[in-house]
Amino acid sequence: MDKKDQQSKTTRSLKKPFSEKDSIRVSVLSEALPYIQRFANKRIVIKYGGSAMVDKTLQHAALRDVALLASVGVQIVVVHGGGPEINQWLGKLGIKPIFLDGLRITDAETMDVVEMVLAGRVNKQIVSGINTHGSLAVGLCGIDGGLIEARTYRGGTHGLVGEVSKVNTKILSPLLKEGYVPVISSVSNSSNGRSHNINADTVAGELAAALGAEKLILLTDTPGILRDENDPSSLIEKIRLSEARELIDKGIVKAGMRPKVECCIRSLAQGVNAAHIIDGRTPHALLLEVFTDAGIGTMVVGRG
Repeated sequence: MDKKDQQSKTTRSLKKPFSEKDSIRVSVLSEALPYIQRFANKRIVIKYGGSAMVDKTLQHAALRDVALLASVGVQIVVVHGGGPEINQWLGKLGIKPIFLDGLRITDAETMDVVEMVLAGRVNKQIVSGINTHGSLAVGLCGIDGGLIEARTYRGGTHGLVGEVSKVNTKILSPLLKEGYVPVISSVSNSSNGRSHNINADTVAGELAAALGAEKLILLTDTPGILRDENDPSSLIEKIRLSEARELIDKGIVKAGMRPKVECCIRSLAQGVNAAHIIDGRTPHALLLEVFTDAGIGTMVVGRG
């Protein structure tokens, strides 16, 4: 044995043995490999909202997850809300937030605040957070490049709340091809140029369909779809599209969960392979869903 080999052997013998944590890390990486291979160059649309946007630790974990997904070749599109910050600014201006059927009533004064907060402050904070972790994010709203065209929801019952009339993904394709992460706020114009506030879950679902996404993932403040909203153990881990419709009809899915489930239903009906409603209060919820066998939350599928 020459001197170099002897030194190498001595160095190895001085190293600490692998711990249980090291073994777990290796196991996790091994489990993730087939998913990394499966989703490389596939598109996943993520609706980023809830506590994952507010709590700094969760925010850091979620944006790091986005950067990691992008770094292994997944084409990620992030659509974000910003309800808590909108409410904060409305409060500063003495405007009381009002909701109906889980959607914000949006008069002209409220719309000004929504546009300022979503397309400006919140959007750029998310872009900056993703960039900090080594990916390249680009901030957009539905107005940019004619990405989303809005029409007034239910003839104006909710004010300047809109629904998606058209989706034009032309602006997104070159960004995704070059490895950028589009970060999109849901503020969009109607055909007459009037700004509208569209529910971010709805925008995420319609974008997922238009992009032919493999998955739609909604980060929420609940474990997923519950049969009993007061009982976390009643989580439904997997549900077919037809069963999801029944839960809405029976009033089991209601209030803020209703638009989330409705957008899952619409995206699946338009060709998205699977939609997931997951708990953003769990650190690294995105990686747990995409890269592990068990996943978390509720998976909505078209069949099976």
